[in-house]
Amino acid sequence: MTIPKTKDAAQGGATLHDQQVGRGTGGETHQVAGVDVPVLTTAQGVPVADDQNSLRAGARGPTLMEDFHLREKIFHFDHERIPERVVHARGYGAHGYFENYDSLADLTRADLFQRPGEKTPAFVRFSTVAGSEGSPDLARDVRGFAVKLYTKEGNWDIVGNNIPVFFIQDAIKFPDLIHAAKPEPDSGFPQAQTAHDNFWDFISLTPESMNMVMWIMSDRTIPRSFRFMEGFGVHTFRLVDAQGGWRFVKFHWKPKLGMQSVVWNEAVKINGADPDFHRRDLWNAIQSGDFPEWELGLQVFDQAFADSFDFDVLDATKIIPEELLPVRKVGRLVLDRMVDNFFAETEQVAFCTQNIVPGIDFSEDPLLQGRNFSYLDTQLKRLGSTNFTHLPINAPKCPFHNFQQDGHMAMHNPRGRANYEPNSWGGAAGGPRESPDRGFTTVPVSDDGPKQRVRSETFADHYSQARQFYRSQTEIEQGHIAAALTFELSKVKTVAIRERMVSHLLNIDGALADRVAQGLRLKGIPQPATPAMAPRDLPPSPALSILENGPDGFSGRKLGVLVTDGSDAGLLAALRKAVEDVGGMVELIAPEVGGITASDGSHVAADERLDGGPSVLYDAVAVLPSEDGVDALLEKPPARDFVADAYAHYKFVAYIAPARKLFDKAGLPAQLDDGFIPLDAGSPPTRFVSACGALRFWNRKGA
Repeated sequence: MTIPKTKDAAQGGATLHDQQVGRGTGGETHQVAGVDVPVLTTAQGVPVADDQNSLRAGARGPTLMEDFHLREKIFHFDHERIPERVVHARGYGAHGYFENYDSLADLTRADLFQRPGEKTPAFVRFSTVAGSEGSPDLARDVRGFAVKLYTKEGNWDIVGNNIPVFFIQDAIKFPDLIHAAKPEPDSGFPQAQTAHDNFWDFISLTPESMNMVMWIMSDRTIPRSFRFMEGFGVHTFRLVDAQGGWRFVKFHWKPKLGMQSVVWNEAVKINGADPDFHRRDLWNAIQSGDFPEWELGLQVFDQAFADSFDFDVLDATKIIPEELLPVRKVGRLVLDRMVDNFFAETEQVAFCTQNIVPGIDFSEDPLLQGRNFSYLDTQLKRLGSTNFTHLPINAPKCPFHNFQQDGHMAMHNPRGRANYEPNSWGGAAGGPRESPDRGFTTVPVSDDGPKQRVRSETFADHYSQARQFYRSQTEIEQGHIAAALTFELSKVKTVAIRERMVSHLLNIDGALADRVAQGLRLKGIPQPATPAMAPRDLPPSPALSILENGPDGFSGRKLGVLVTDGSDAGLLAALRKAVEDVGGMVELIAPEVGGITASDGSHVAADERLDGGPSVLYDAVAVLPSEDGVDALLEKPPARDFVADAYAHYKFVAYIAPARKLFDKAGLPAQLDDGFIPLDAGSPPTRFVSACGALRFWNRKGA
């Protein structure tokens, strides 16, 4: 395709391509020496306030690593002459928008927060951390939750996870953490899991990881889908208002549907039945018009709160409990469009923590500071050029103007005479100029301490919040954490590493340590690890529990219905209507994918064949065979597994009388519990669907 050209951009024109990606002559101008010129911006579209001086710690102090404008200029210049992600390789993305609820002008000058109801384009990429691109979706792992907001003053990336804390406090340990978590270098396994010696050796020698250990061994790391998990910015940032005043902030994404996870045995079987389970769920939801939503929540606090808080707000291994500092919901994130091409968008999207906009600023969190350094470099390695910002998925949607040029795969270059600044050429011919009024300015926080390699003593409490997290879980969730620890440490071949981990658990909860030690059959209980700071008992935080923050109903969830020839057509129709009326979905599973002939002689299409639609793929199930049809199911192992797994995974089960034969054959108890709901004249489908709002029947004994 030939792109038509207009007049030279230096004279006020731009190509069609420039206009599509935001580069051109639109946007704000300002006067320099009495002449209107475009505002100088970074490659991300962020207005520049000062293009003459780098950011320093004092007028004669060292240049600071967080000077993203300096680093971008040098980085691009260094590479002007002319592979799978290391972490977060398996990802899935979608487009959408962020809609502001109210003006936040009292908190920040960030443009997207100024006008109620305004929608900002967004792209979100979900991912696992440790596995390769071909690994399964339901590995026990942290989930990446990265949001790119295409604001009118440049791109803002909130590069977070579905867990609000991290393993380490300082970025210098990140290579060690990931090396330990990835497949062991001699054997090349295990893939997409941390159940091996290297990972737990590193963790057991790194007490600061203990809070994260509780989170990763909880059900947070086996979510039901992306739509049912929280997201967090992890670090403390700053909000900066128009007068230069600032406050600290932590970012939260709260799912509108509530939280939901699977159980471990279910996760293992889902990985076998559908390794693309999370991807498929997001695709199907958006394609069907059931758009996922999250609300952006802020924890905003001042320096006085930070000084009075029990922990250092710069420590990425800690949270601020929501009961202590409530989360203020300020807008909603809606995903309403899948990508047109997976590689061009999801695979090539480049997130950088350094991508912030006027009104947002960094804190001195040492993990965040190191991430700001790392991300730009890794994008060069992956995407092959400093010009990765030219790719449509990465380009700002607002106008941007700078003098960066050439390099591998340059899609647009400055036009006209000037390719440097300052220059003597007036007006548009001289190109853009910095704007002290509109440009990004760093909060002038003073720090005159000595230069040294040291960890602040305020980072020394490694166990108190881990204890708080564990004791904030329900009894069911505590059991899952103990089982997860036992499973993972059972894969560790070195007994000393197992013992060392139990010694840490003793500082978190003695009963938990005992359960794990017994599960590992240790010869004796080791002595507790010596803490750098004695752990304290903190009040429980209900916000930390998934089960305490579950959904209000069956909306967004899926019912699997096992049917045969002769299944009751009227009952099927009534059940489907009851589920769809509350926003749920129904899939039919039949012995053959061609479907069944229902009781009224009509043909009913099936969504899945019996051995391709196990009950692990559904949130609840119904077993509705005919009298004749159930006899054929009795000798089919997938049919027996369908009901046995539903029972073992605490699912609600609707059934009719013939299904009892299949239950008996599968070894279910003769006395069914209240999670089994008959669909007869006295129990309409609406009763069953209402019960499914609780998601699981946790009171099931011996499941």
